[in-house]
Amino acid sequence: MTEPSVLQDTSAPAASSPAAVELAMAITSGEMSADCAIDLAAGHLLTYERVEVVVSVLTRVRPQNTQSWRELGGRAWIREWGAPDTTVSVIPPPEAGPEAALSMPWMSRHARTGELVVIVDRDRLPAEADQDRSELVRTGIASLAATAFTSAGAMYGSLTAVSGTAGEWPAQLVADFRVLNAAIIANLTLEQSRRSLAEALEAGAEAQLAAQQLFGAVGHELRTPLSAILGYTEGLLDDAEHGTADDVATGMKRDGPVIVRSCERLLTIVDSLLGAGRAMSADDQRQEVSVADAVADVMHWHRTPARTAGVDMQAHVDPRLAAWGHPSAIRQVLANLLGNAIVHHHPHGGTVHLFAEELVGESAKPMVRIIVRDDGPGLAPEQLAHVFEPFVRFAAPTTQGSGLGLSLSRTIAEREGGAVRGESTPGVGSSFWLELPAYLPPRA
Repeated sequence: MTEPSVLQDTSAPAASSPAAVELAMAITSGEMSADCAIDLAAGHLLTYERVEVVVSVLTRVRPQNTQSWRELGGRAWIREWGAPDTTVSVIPPPEAGPEAALSMPWMSRHARTGELVVIVDRDRLPAEADQDRSELVRTGIASLAATAFTSAGAMYGSLTAVSGTAGEWPAQLVADFRVLNAAIIANLTLEQSRRSLAEALEAGAEAQLAAQQLFGAVGHELRTPLSAILGYTEGLLDDAEHGTADDVATGMKRDGPVIVRSCERLLTIVDSLLGAGRAMSADDQRQEVSVADAVADVMHWHRTPARTAGVDMQAHVDPRLAAWGHPSAIRQVLANLLGNAIVHHHPHGGTVHLFAEELVGESAKPMVRIIVRDDGPGLAPEQLAHVFEPFVRFAAPTTQGSGLGLSLSRTIAEREGGAVRGESTPGVGSSFWLELPAYLPPRA
């Protein structure tokens, strides 16, 4: 059979029911959550005798009422509504994993376009839809109507109505399905926009506060070594003016090392600030950044200090992963994280692992997480709580560092639309990671 005999032609105009139109207006008002809107839409579709079960999946928006929805694999939420006495069900049993859920690859290829797809008879499916047919037979579904929640190229989930009876679907039911789906997409888009705006405002406020704290801390930290340099230099000048040559020589031996250490402290702070300044400059534009290439560059820069410290660096990064950001900023943050992992090692050395993974961020946007994991001494929970504060250090006094690396890295990452976070276990090691927006190729 050809596809037109399997898929119902839904292009002919048909009037939606007054109840569906009224419900769609309520959904698009923005006064209800997305899962509440889907719940009401499912209830309306079930008023048609033809519909036995309605199923919805959410992938980018977490339902507010999670008790009514079931989580699948940590990446999606699914819910099913059934008519009384129906024997049809598509929800996997509680003991089953996400792989038990329907995949319907042939039907999904059509539904992902955002158009309403109506399969009138599973037995008419073509040979390439054998998996779809077997899944429908297993669940007792003879026909179905399905579509995806898509907006601006992003897919937020899907809505499906199923029946144990084959045949054409009523034109008004199809029209109601279409208008309710459009209303739900509008609701989801509005809800996602609100979340993104709230997160952006919160990030802006946090960035402003972090900048104020950084400038205050920098001023304090610069004052300490400068005061030492000034005080000891004045003492040496006084010895030179009023004392003997022996007094000057003794004073230089006594106070010279203090002046040198203070200057080295100032130089370390200035180098950290200059590095952050270069990373946050507008010299380069946001672009596609190969994660594997960025990691390889940073590892190359740290080969000598790693070899000196007896630390073995190992990278496991999928070459297909790409982030969207300023190349210099991304490399600067990774350099800070890797440098910290190498410096904070056990006396006998150790191993630092770098790897990356894809994930969906808090704004439901594709993200890339680059993780730097060491097997060093680790941090206690109370130490980890303050590790991103400027000039906070939990290393031996002999360990080099300004205490600015993590603080500046977080500031740079937030400017890139990402974040820097970490976790640690005393005696086991630490993991710090950089999250960045994933690179999305332009649509053809």
